[in-house]
Amino acid sequence: MTFIPEIETMADVPRYHARTRPKSIAMIDGERVSDYARFQERTAKVANALLALGVKPESRIAVLDQNSDRYFEILFGAAKVGAVLVSVNWRLAPPEIAYILNDARAEVIFIGQGFAGLIKPLLGELAHLRTVIVVDGSAENWQSYESWIANQSTQDPPFRGSAKDTIVQMYTSGTTGNPKGVQLSHFALYAHDRNRALLKDAFDPQLNWNEWDANDVSLVAMPAFHISGTGWGIVGLYNGAKSIIMTLFEPGAVLDLIHNEHVSKLVLVPATIQMLLRHPNCAKTDFSSIKYLLYGASPIPLDLLREAVDMFKCGFIQLYGMTETAGAVTYLPAEDHDISGNKRMRSAGRAISGSKIEIRDPRGRALPTGSEGEIWIQSDTCMNGYWNMPEATASTMTGGNWVRSGDAGYMDEEGYVYIQDRVKDMIVSGGENIYPAEVESAMYGHPAIAEVAVIAVPDDKWGEGVKAIVVLKPGAEPDAHAILDFTRTRIAGYKVPKSIDFVKELPRNATGKVLKRELRKPFWAGKERQVN
Repeated sequence: MTFIPEIETMADVPRYHARTRPKSIAMIDGERVSDYARFQERTAKVANALLALGVKPESRIAVLDQNSDRYFEILFGAAKVGAVLVSVNWRLAPPEIAYILNDARAEVIFIGQGFAGLIKPLLGELAHLRTVIVVDGSAENWQSYESWIANQSTQDPPFRGSAKDTIVQMYTSGTTGNPKGVQLSHFALYAHDRNRALLKDAFDPQLNWNEWDANDVSLVAMPAFHISGTGWGIVGLYNGAKSIIMTLFEPGAVLDLIHNEHVSKLVLVPATIQMLLRHPNCAKTDFSSIKYLLYGASPIPLDLLREAVDMFKCGFIQLYGMTETAGAVTYLPAEDHDISGNKRMRSAGRAISGSKIEIRDPRGRALPTGSEGEIWIQSDTCMNGYWNMPEATASTMTGGNWVRSGDAGYMDEEGYVYIQDRVKDMIVSGGENIYPAEVESAMYGHPAIAEVAVIAVPDDKWGEGVKAIVVLKPGAEPDAHAILDFTRTRIAGYKVPKSIDFVKELPRNATGKVLKRELRKPFWAGKERQVN
């Protein structure tokens, strides 16, 4: 990304590009095409319509809808009045949605027409909600988005905020306990690039994947309620690129868009990369327009990565970060992606300039090179804290703007970070620490395995045992003995699963992460603790 001094807050993005490249395409969403002049006008209309509803700086407004260009109009329009956008995971159950809207104290909600039946029964529970706007049509007696902005001025309101103000409040996945509202500032979303511009000589040329030009085409395929969707959408618009907004990830449609729109950059997660590779049209697709494919959010088996690099023949960039750090804080450059195999391909790369990584023990003391511990992150991209949760903020953020990742790993002598797993997912069997990601990577190379998840189960002898949950490739036979024999050739015997269950599919959240809590649940039922 090229740092643009004229852009201090996200409210400046449409203003700047409308002035410098008004006729360039900003977004394509199906049949709708918006240039930057139109993007500026419509975000001004959104801002003025929010003011008419009484929305004030720091007020929370919510979106419950699948991806669309309207989402980004609302986001950048909200920035023009200092409001904070809460993007709600539309795949959640009604009580979970109600919890988030009440926790955020959302005053206005924008919903897709298809979610009217979901939100209507909740209205009596939503203490702060005053207005419902239907984004893509009409429902009940609620106003439509187009009629809501129709008569508003195309001139921006006079509000001017600060780069440190919160612009987005994203809720963590909530796989344990209630989700937490992560507050992200304008500055956090472009801090890496500002730092790179100020310290140009200190930055690695291998960061060229984050440079943009006027011909770049960005594909926004990940859900906007996740940092990979909202963050990547912001990156493309910040840089004045053409952004293709996908309502939902669908592998066949992604392949068509890559071919027809000449996509040059996109962000995926390992599960979606695998979906593309398994689609019958994959081998027939022309991927020559792609400069870089960025991926992250969960560990990727080395064999899958080799297959993807061989198929797409573009620059691959692995990113590691978290919602609390506004996305990436480390990167594995394209130069380190070697299909013949090398040690670095098992890493998450090294710190992006402007970020710092340390491995620390449970007491917060820095560990020497090669020692396994928790990954701590210091970066200008770190959150403003959890919304209304000072204790949770204090337990995650420490002095000096350090964030505890909750991930286990180690760092080599060249600064490359190797992620073993979530700290909470570590299996302790007979006094030995076993990291599921390492076992999964070893098993994945077996020709019968399509997907695999490794979990801890109670074991009367060893405390915890290693169990694998396997999805087979079509036509493959469920031969547990053969798979375990294969696995023993790749990792130490004590790490090899003691048993395998075969299932048709693994439970995942909307960002592709396997819900291991759901897999563990039946084995730990009735236990007072979820460790043994």
